[in-house]
Amino acid sequence: MARSYSLRRRLLIWLMVALLAVATLAVVDTWREAEDTANSLSDRVLAGSVLAIAERVIVTEDGTLEVDVPYVALEMLTSAAQDRVFYRVDGPAGFITGYQNLPSFKTEAEIAYSSAVFRGEPIRLAVLQRAASSGVSAIPFTVTVAETTIARTQLTQTLLLRSVVRLALLILAAALILWLAVGLSLAPLNRLRDAISRRALDDLRPVEQDVPREVQGLVDTINSFMTRLSAALDALRHFTGNAGHQLRTPLTIVRTQLALAQRAETPESARRAMDTADGAIAHAERILAQLLLLARIDETASDRMQFGIVDLAELARSRTADYVVGAREAGIDLGIESDGQVLVRSDPMLLGELLNNLIENAIAYAGSGADATVRVAVEGGEALLEMADNGKGVSEDQFALIRRRFSRGDEEKPGAGLGLPIVEEIAGLFGGEISLHMAEPHGFIVRVHFPRLPQQ
Repeated sequence: MARSYSLRRRLLIWLMVALLAVATLAVVDTWREAEDTANSLSDRVLAGSVLAIAERVIVTEDGTLEVDVPYVALEMLTSAAQDRVFYRVDGPAGFITGYQNLPSFKTEAEIAYSSAVFRGEPIRLAVLQRAASSGVSAIPFTVTVAETTIARTQLTQTLLLRSVVRLALLILAAALILWLAVGLSLAPLNRLRDAISRRALDDLRPVEQDVPREVQGLVDTINSFMTRLSAALDALRHFTGNAGHQLRTPLTIVRTQLALAQRAETPESARRAMDTADGAIAHAERILAQLLLLARIDETASDRMQFGIVDLAELARSRTADYVVGAREAGIDLGIESDGQVLVRSDPMLLGELLNNLIENAIAYAGSGADATVRVAVEGGEALLEMADNGKGVSEDQFALIRRRFSRGDEEKPGAGLGLPIVEEIAGLFGGEISLHMAEPHGFIVRVHFPRLPQQ
């Protein structure tokens, strides 16, 4: 048994997986942007401190450099995170003031930034190289300012946390919207389910329900299945009804003859009764075979099976040969004429049954001494199958009668009255048509036209 699953839950899981993957990439990108933003803001403050200290570097009368570090230059670096600030100033002769062990570096840019470690803590450095004028010459110097990265880290984390919270809210909102949207989208399916469940067991009409285009294919498939099921049930009802009606008479004959055989006073009388019963059983078997064939035709039509390519001429020769001996015993000269290979799209078994019924009808009704000919030809771009005899024939006013089920032109002849209706139904199944004609000067002709394959 197939396991059921929740479409809503499956869609939600796949959406969450996709959103989480996108959110992970977004968080990584946001972390980088937050780090860059925090560094950019803090580096501007570092640059201000470096410039403020550089402005206070002067050349003394003896030609040395002197620095009066302003308090405001270091005050601007203080923060709620309690970052520690370090600085140093170097001249041509080396260290002038500040933290002598503070790392520094040479740069060609006016102000350069770098990350380092000082006293076991990560720091951010800003280095400025400039020259102080003595009136005679310019004396180069370097100003280095550094701060610990506590505030930067906290700012990065704050920006990242806010971004993660927003993403989480968006994901939850998307999940809620999807949950509601799927529920609304599945409402037509629920209405379709209710419409089908409210139907009576024998109501196999096509379902007419407004559904989304994506579901219309499912509704079309259900309607196609219901149409085929209705056709199959109709065929079953026809079969059971026809079987009950047509088999009642031969079974009654069998029971009567068996009763007569039991009461017979002589072996000859008993034998005649048994022969009559045997004939009735054979007649019942023939009726049952014809009814089963009709059911097979209905089933084939409802299933819309794909037919193969059949050589009508070869099949006609084979089936005609099967009846030559029986036709001779009935006084019928049975033959065949064909123009060679004639291909049609059909089912070999059903097309063979069509030929059987045509030949058996000719043998049964043409009369002793008649000629019966099966002819296969190409006529007017179509494949033609013709069964013609020069027997006593059938009058035109009986044509409509003999095309109906269980109707026979000659009530004294054996049969169920299904031969010609079966021929017509099988022909129609393969796109063919039948026509009835009187032969000259006497006789009967049945013509069946089939669509011929274009490659011939």
